[in-house]
Amino acid sequence: MDQALKNIVAICEGEDDVIANMATISCELFHGDSRFDWVGFYRNIEGDVLKIGPYQGGHGCLTIPFSKGVCGAAARTRQTQIVDDVNAFEGHIACASSTVSEIVLPVIGPDGALLGVLDIDSNQPAAFSQADADQLKAMLAEVFS
Repeated sequence: MDQALKNIVAICEGEDDVIANMATISCELFHGDSRFDWVGFYRNIEGDVLKIGPYQGGHGCLTIPFSKGVCGAAARTRQTQIVDDVNAFEGHIACASSTVSEIVLPVIGPDGALLGVLDIDSNQPAAFSQADADQLKAMLAEVFS
């Protein structure tokens, strides 16, 4: 993942279009780490509802309320969610039956507003660590601030 993160920062440097950056991040992460089965963004565009944004992998859910699932929890609390076993997460939304573990990070804009969440799914159990979360959070801050 280290090389993918370096690529993302280099490619997105100077780009201020949120959708272009989300698309680039999704592509680079999806193709840059074999643990990642689905990578994408859910955008905060309608109050307390997330809408699908740029992604790589099979189709995702089209809308996710802040009150449901791992993505909703990340949006609602603005805290990174690392889930080792999605079946053990109360209220998990099964957009893909292949998902076993998941990490979701809030995406914060330069004005402090919640732009959405970055959702990464894996077909492997416990695929994500705090080190992954820290690296991804730093990358998101650099690209979206």
